Amino acid sequence: QVRLVESGGGLVQAGDSLRLSCTPTGSSFSIFAMGWFRQAPGKEREFVSAINWRGEETDYADSVKGRFTVSKDNADNTMYLQMNDLKVEDTAKYYCAVRPSSAQLLTDQSKYPYWGQGTQVSVSS
Repeated sequence: QVRLVESGGGLVQAGDSLRLSCTPTGSSFSIFAMGWFRQAPGKEREFVSAINWRGEETDYADSVKGRFTVSKDNADNTMYLQMNDLKVEDTAKYYCAVRPSSAQLLTDQSKYPYWGQGTQVSVSS
């Protein structure tokens, strides 16, 4: 059973930066498709970013392109989301997700079977 340990959320002001991390544990798999999603109050969960298992391919939602950067440490499969120039509209609970044994770049949340507990990011004006 894969468990995802997330950290890095917090309360910041507009224009500040945060870095989220997500580490899969309890799994013998070494290949993971990984992604970040977020859900704001009253809204559906949406795609933020994804990275393939080698960390060579990435994808971003248009709303975060140029401000967010996803990366991965292949030594322990920890995925990071560096968020710069945060905006009030980035306020949401951020979730990481993984699909073991997948080398693909997955942006569809229905493709991910395992999810983290979520970490809150709040941006004030």
